[in-house]
Amino acid sequence: MRVATSEGRFAPTDDHKAAAAENGMVATAFPDATQAGVEMLRQGGNAVDAACAAALALGVCEPQASGIGGQTMAILHLRGKTITIDGSTRAPSLAHIRQFEKGDHAVGYRASTVPSTIAVLGYLNFRYGKLDWPTVVQPALRIAQEGYPITPLQHDLQDRSLEQFLSIPTRSGARYFLKEGKTPYGAGEIFKQPELAATLEHLAAHGPRSFYQGKIAQHIDADMRANDGFLRADDLALIPWPVERPALRRRYRDLSIVTLPPPAAGRTLLLVLLMLSHLPSRFLRSRSKESYHFIAETFRKAFLQRRERPFDPNTYPQFPDKKMINRKFAKELAKSIRDDMDIHLPWIDPPEGPGETTHLSAMDAEGNAVGITQSIELVYGSKAAAAGLGFLYNNYMDAFEVKNPAHPFYLRPNGVPWTSVAPALIFHDDKLWMVTGSPGSERIFSTVSQFLVHCVDGRLSMDEAMRHPRFHCSIGGKLSIEADRFDPTVVSYLENMGYKVVRREPYAFYLGAIHAVLKCQTRSGFQGVAEVRRDGTAGGL
Repeated sequence: MRVATSEGRFAPTDDHKAAAAENGMVATAFPDATQAGVEMLRQGGNAVDAACAAALALGVCEPQASGIGGQTMAILHLRGKTITIDGSTRAPSLAHIRQFEKGDHAVGYRASTVPSTIAVLGYLNFRYGKLDWPTVVQPALRIAQEGYPITPLQHDLQDRSLEQFLSIPTRSGARYFLKEGKTPYGAGEIFKQPELAATLEHLAAHGPRSFYQGKIAQHIDADMRANDGFLRADDLALIPWPVERPALRRRYRDLSIVTLPPPAAGRTLLLVLLMLSHLPSRFLRSRSKESYHFIAETFRKAFLQRRERPFDPNTYPQFPDKKMINRKFAKELAKSIRDDMDIHLPWIDPPEGPGETTHLSAMDAEGNAVGITQSIELVYGSKAAAAGLGFLYNNYMDAFEVKNPAHPFYLRPNGVPWTSVAPALIFHDDKLWMVTGSPGSERIFSTVSQFLVHCVDGRLSMDEAMRHPRFHCSIGGKLSIEADRFDPTVVSYLENMGYKVVRREPYAFYLGAIHAVLKCQTRSGFQGVAEVRRDGTAGGL
């Protein structure tokens, strides 16, 4: 009944934020990237080809959030089998903890880990795609050559990042991504990237291996040596293929939610849903002030569990921590929520992650699905670019633990950073229904869980759920809310209860971005949505 109601309420829109199609669907954070994915489906490719082409295109036309200098994680459902892809980036061998005791490396050449995006997309294409690698790269290459119009959001983000861009002594990132290397591009101006196009052309001809063991690796090594960075050719050559890990699966109402294990944050998403499953659906869709309090406390308790139960399968594979997604444990946490804020939770928040990310979802006519979440961490990454190659280095060095040596994500050579990504597959009656995900750093789990609650408990369509007012609550009780879109009595109630309310603008960029597609269960065809808070579109065949 929930699925039928959700699908029946769906309405495509002229702005392509909501779209319907008969033979496959793609949803991404930029129109050109969505069309790159659709182009692969049109050429006979599967969902993997569409997702890889869209991911590469996003690295060109959404450089503030991802790129070939970043990290990519994925979840697939292919020919009836579900696979998660751990595409963790790696710390360079020279990035010793003592180097970080000397100063902050949040930006600049020393901020970058070994990029994993090309390794992941190359692996996916080689192992599971139908089209050849040059075909998948072609749309991104074309966009880099011909350019695309800068959006108002990108102009604002360039302006916000201007000081950091100009703080890099070489100003390499500014040279590539600011107008004349000095000022933000104006909205509507065409942005072309000829040097990135040449890099993509080389990758298309020589394959992903060149990024790690060929000409591109040599360029990165020389650039890092010239600018006192940590990355070396050996680091690039030794990065492993992505690791296929068993997916995490739990039921929510009459659906199965499948997501990524650590080092990703799928456990946090599942814990939230397990806790909320102990409440009646009518309470969650009531929009009462009490329901928002309960959800806020759920976010606080779930995220605290993530902070207190870090788990890296590379470091402690003999001690898998399953308690965090144990249904009995979730019930105990849910029962601990009272009519006021839990004073036993920390009131001081841990440092907030600054990361920016992108997510895309794709499905093909055979019902195969891919969700990819990729990032360069901070908005525009390290603000340093690879000379002659045209892409930004990531700043994932900032995502390691540097104070507690016992922490599984403590900075060590070849170590992996932990990440907040949680792309998810949703099954109904054991049939794949939806693939979804979001950017937003530590707000990802709250964004995705609210979206699913609106679809399942609220019986809203995907487009209604994506546009629904959104909020997030930190461990310390900082409640970020699109205040003008909530009943003022709800906001006052939460503030009087003790939450530190941060009033965000309507449709706030801060509160994540849903890009989701589904294969209809009660009718034919596909439905897709792209976040109104970002620049993307959904489209299909």
